[in-house]
Amino acid sequence: MYRNKMATEAKEVEEREEESPEDEEPSTSAEDLAAQKREERLRKFRELHLKRNEARKLNHQEVVEEDKRQKLPSNWEARKARLEWELKEEEKKRECAANGVDYQRAKLLEISADDAERWERKRKKKNPDMGFSDYAAAQLRQYQRLTKQIRPDMEEYEREREKHGELFYPTSDSLYHGTHVPSKEGVDRMVTDLEKQIEKREKYSRRRAYNDDADIDYINERNAKFNKKAERFYGKYTAEIKQNLERGTAV
Repeated sequence: MYRNKMATEAKEVEEREEESPEDEEPSTSAEDLAAQKREERLRKFRELHLKRNEARKLNHQEVVEEDKRQKLPSNWEARKARLEWELKEEEKKRECAANGVDYQRAKLLEISADDAERWERKRKKKNPDMGFSDYAAAQLRQYQRLTKQIRPDMEEYEREREKHGELFYPTSDSLYHGTHVPSKEGVDRMVTDLEKQIEKREKYSRRRAYNDDADIDYINERNAKFNKKAERFYGKYTAEIKQNLERGTAV
C-alpha cells in the first residue's frame, strides 16, 4: 500500500514537471511582447526627438534669413533682378562680339511678336508721341526725356551741403548763386551726353531725296518742310478740296 502511494506521488510529480513548461510559455511570450512594445515606443521617441531637432534647426535658419531680408533695402529684390539681367546682357554682348554678330539684331530675333507689341504699347502709354504741334511742345518733350536720364550723385550732394552749410539753401539775400564750379567728371558727363544728342540728331536730320516730279507748292526750304508736316497730319482731310482747286471745280 505504501509502495502504491509512493508510485502515485512520483507520477503526480512527473505530470507537474511535464505541465510546467506549458505554463511558462505564456509568461515568456508576454514578456517578449512587452519588450517589443517598449522597443517600439523607444524607437518612435527617438524619431520624434530627431524631427524636433531638425525642425528647430530649420526654424533657426529661417529666422536668420528673415532677419537678413529685413535689414536689406525695400527694393532689394528688384535691384537684384535688375543686376542679374544686366549681367546676362553683358554676357550676351561678349558672346555676340566674339562671334562677330550684331547684338541688337540677335536680341530682336529672340523677341516674339506679342512681346514686341506689348512693349510698344507700354512705351507709347508711358511717353506718348502726339506728333509735331509746335516747337515749344517738341522742346518740352526733349527736356522731359533728358531729365529722366539724370542720376543724381548723393555723395557729392552731401559733401556740398556740409561744405556750404546754411548757404546751401539760398534765400533772396544769399550770394551763393553763380559760385558753383562743376567737377571735371560732371563736365565730361555733359560733353558725352551732348555728343550723343548730336549723333542722334544727325541720324534723324538726314537730307531727304529730292523728287523732280513733285508739285512745287512752297517758296523756300522752310516753307517746304512746313507744307510736308501739314500734309502729313491734315492731308487726308484736305485732299478733296485740293483736287477741286486743281481741277477748277471748287465751289
